[in-house]
Amino acid sequence: MAKTIIPIGPYHPLQEEPEFFRLHVEGEKVVDLDIELGYNHRGIEKLAESKTYDQIIFLVERICGICSTSHPIASVQAIEDIGGIAVPERALYIRSLIGELERIHSHLLWLGLAGHFIGYNTVWMWAWRYREPILDIFEQISGNRNHYAMMKVGGVRRDIEESDIPAIEKAVDDLVPVLDMFKGVVIDDPVIHARTKGIGILTKKDIYNYGALGPTARASGVAIDVRRDHPHAAYGLVEWNVITQEEGDVFAKLVVRVLEMYESVKIIKQCLKRLKKVKGEIDAKVKEIPPGEGIGHYEAPRGEVFHYVRSDGTNRPVRYKVRAPSYMNVPTNKTSVVGGTVSDATIILAAVDPCYCCTERTTAIDRNSGKKTLTGEDLIRLSQEKTKKVARELGLPLEGKLKAY
Repeated sequence: MAKTIIPIGPYHPLQEEPEFFRLHVEGEKVVDLDIELGYNHRGIEKLAESKTYDQIIFLVERICGICSTSHPIASVQAIEDIGGIAVPERALYIRSLIGELERIHSHLLWLGLAGHFIGYNTVWMWAWRYREPILDIFEQISGNRNHYAMMKVGGVRRDIEESDIPAIEKAVDDLVPVLDMFKGVVIDDPVIHARTKGIGILTKKDIYNYGALGPTARASGVAIDVRRDHPHAAYGLVEWNVITQEEGDVFAKLVVRVLEMYESVKIIKQCLKRLKKVKGEIDAKVKEIPPGEGIGHYEAPRGEVFHYVRSDGTNRPVRYKVRAPSYMNVPTNKTSVVGGTVSDATIILAAVDPCYCCTERTTAIDRNSGKKTLTGEDLIRLSQEKTKKVARELGLPLEGKLKAY
């Protein structure tokens, strides 16, 4: 049978960010998959080297809008690792509280999009409706529904006031019957079963081969979670469970995310209880960072996010490195999509909850020699030349502004 190529992207209504998947199909069966990323590269790591340590936290917060506290937590922990900085206990509870609220809103967002992908828009509208109270809580305690600006080296920027606690408790208590509803839908609905069970399967061996992370790994029975394996923030001070499933299909990934939200509620309520008792400072008031290297990692909603920082003793790093979970999870599609049908491809691609803006890196490589052909400066120059060309074609007066850079 002759092969046909079906493109998904770079811009596609069912993919929220630009990426390009080339499906090689025979009839309805996918026999191969090409993955092309690189449309969202923003140079975050290079920018970080020109920012102060305090400014970097705001920068990495914008790596991703959905897990916008995961990168800051990993970042501050990497910087604190360099200096051996002890964070006040109250700040640790606030870090975990913010992180778990974010996990809930991220999982609800994914659940809604998954429903949209399979044409089940009722689930989409439910999920996004019940996500709103969580975003309202973020706005109440930080001023923002996303990009909360709560983290800083040595602690957190804002305290959780005693007057804020009842509203947070009510929001998470009200969420439990909603989660019960979603759990019931997942368990009983034949449409969800038909579209998610037995498709996009990743075995334990696949998880180990690709180094997959987060719910993608836990849905295949691999019980890894940085919050438990390398306790940080307040995760070693409260009780909770790592959720796993064994099937490794899209349905298992869905179940893991729904059940993880129950654990997030459990962690949040314990943190709120401790905040009523643990008083005191929320900031170690760090003045300088010594020379050295540090690492920080955090269990983002998609899996482990990892930050590496090298300091020369000044107020700016000499090297900053980020590895987001999608960098490890997206390549698993080479296994999970192949062998499935075209109609299942989009939900399988979405099952790892990919974040391409977290992941993007650009390097120009000569295919024959394997050598790098363009430096970072070359890429900047080419980008500016393209911008000038477009500006001239559109008659826009951008030349002077570009020279300033």
